[in-house]
Amino acid sequence: MRNRLALCAMVLFLPGLAFGQSSALQLTQRIALPNVNGRMDHMGIDIAGQRLFATAFDNHTLSVIDLKAGQQVRLIPDLDEPQAAYYDAATNHLFVSAGGDGSVKMFDGKTFQLLQTIKYSADSDNLRYDAKNKHVIVGYGGEKFLYGAPTRQQGDGAMGIMDLAGKKVSEIATDAHPESFQLEQMGSRIFINVPDKKEIQVADLATGKTVAHWPVSCPENFPMALDEAHHRVIVACRNPSGLAVFDTTSGKEVALVPIDQGLFSDDIFYDAAKSRIYVVARTAAPNDPRAPGPGVLEIIRQKDPDHYEKVSTQPTGFGAQTGFFSAPLSKLFVATRRQQGGAGGEILVYDTK
Repeated sequence: MRNRLALCAMVLFLPGLAFGQSSALQLTQRIALPNVNGRMDHMGIDIAGQRLFATAFDNHTLSVIDLKAGQQVRLIPDLDEPQAAYYDAATNHLFVSAGGDGSVKMFDGKTFQLLQTIKYSADSDNLRYDAKNKHVIVGYGGEKFLYGAPTRQQGDGAMGIMDLAGKKVSEIATDAHPESFQLEQMGSRIFINVPDKKEIQVADLATGKTVAHWPVSCPENFPMALDEAHHRVIVACRNPSGLAVFDTTSGKEVALVPIDQGLFSDDIFYDAAKSRIYVVARTAAPNDPRAPGPGVLEIIRQKDPDHYEKVSTQPTGFGAQTGFFSAPLSKLFVATRRQQGGAGGEILVYDTK
């Protein structure tokens, strides 16, 4: 592992070798993140306005990035460990979740004036939009273990459901802290990763009731992607690293896809147009999994709904474990972090090929 880390680190500092080598993704843009330090978290997008919103957990800021200009144009400060962003074009509202104080803050998407603070108990995390009901959903609270140690041993874990004006509508209780989740577009189910219980919790948004618990064979199931056309949910596990694929009609795990070991991923994406899975991950040090290392992209091809193969692994940038995939733009965005005494953080923009 030590040799692999050294090799990967060396490649990252050779731009000619590090980028543009994949037949599936081509790096087309690198956008600097000035005055942003520490771990980056999840992102949101304004497609019509060509803006990307990137949360900086340790920096307590949200970067507003103009994709046409290729630069950060605003830094929203004083966010308590921001973890995700969702922009609603119809209302011009920008929602940002904060793990530190458990809030979801709603901003005006043009002036960035704070319009509303929706308070939850703790650790407001992933955000998704329920287009059918015009609701914003956030996962928050609950028992949470990270890197094998408890960070919170109890609590009211749930999916908090808000309307687009920032009013709480309802919630769905979870067995522990909810991590990534996905919503059906053709149905009413929500699939929720609950890593402390090694399960996917399935609930019905129409009734607010939990309808199933699917055990996951691999540990630490944090990120999730949905292939609704083929009735498949894909989750990425850590230690050992792998992708577990579930049939959403039966709830059965139908495939366990190996990926490179020692990878720590916080975001995976399914590209329906290309039948691919993009795993955004960093290499974790075996003696300290919290220590940021070189980032990589694992690209997995879906041969059919039950069979998958790795296409390539390509380096990205330091500490890169989060990203955002826009199907309408056919672009994958990956966030890197500033190296102490080294290069600054960036948003890497890839076009799919």
